[in-house]
Amino acid sequence: MLEDTILNDYKEAMKAKDNLKSSVISFLRAELINLATSKKKNKLDDSDVISVIKKQIKQRRDSIEQFTQGGRLEMAQKEEKEMGILKSYLPPELSTDEIKKVIEEIVLSLGAATIKDMGKVMKEVNARISSQADGKLISDLVRQRLSS
Repeated sequence: MLEDTILNDYKEAMKAKDNLKSSVISFLRAELINLATSKKKNKLDDSDVISVIKKQIKQRRDSIEQFTQGGRLEMAQKEEKEMGILKSYLPPELSTDEIKKVIEEIVLSLGAATIKDMGKVMKEVNARISSQADGKLISDLVRQRLSS
């Protein structure tokens, strides 16, 4: 399970005195414990763990954008490194072409033709590949496909 892998990596990072990695994983573990407590579970499913990791990555992306705009490049680089650590726990991302292929299949199967059908298409695409692609990229590609 992914949660066990994260715990083992945390222990290894602590032994290796890797401060950046241990702090990132420590914060991630705290978020996982909070979610498990709120769901009244001892262990989280991998899908729950992935959703927490994606949330953390999104926060890092927002921070990088803010720091870059504010001219704090050293902080943006630190956030970039933290995001890299978090991304290592996600399944490999699909290429843009692979995402477009999935979108095309779903658009054809649903008979979607206009931007008004975007909600239905997004629901199906996210159900199929949400853990393997960035939500914003999926949204942009669906919008692009339905607008043409």
